[in-house]
Amino acid sequence: MPSHFHAQYGDHKIIVDIVNGSVIKGIFPSKQLRLVLAWCEIHKEELMRNWEAAKEHQDIQKINPLI
Repeated sequence: MPSHFHAQYGDHKIIVDIVNGSVIKGIFPSKQLRLVLAWCEIHKEELMRNWEAAKEHQDIQKINPLI
């Protein structure tokens, strides 16, 4: 599995590829999907640091939401 994160909105769940900013699995409403993908692009470096930390079983850092 490539570097990714999970997102949930209500009953909808997706897995997003961090590098490509694309949905690997799942479905989101279009407006919420656009927000999640924008957030991914803005925080790509932080997401990749967390991905590397998680692979090493280290703590991951909180990433701020879109406001």
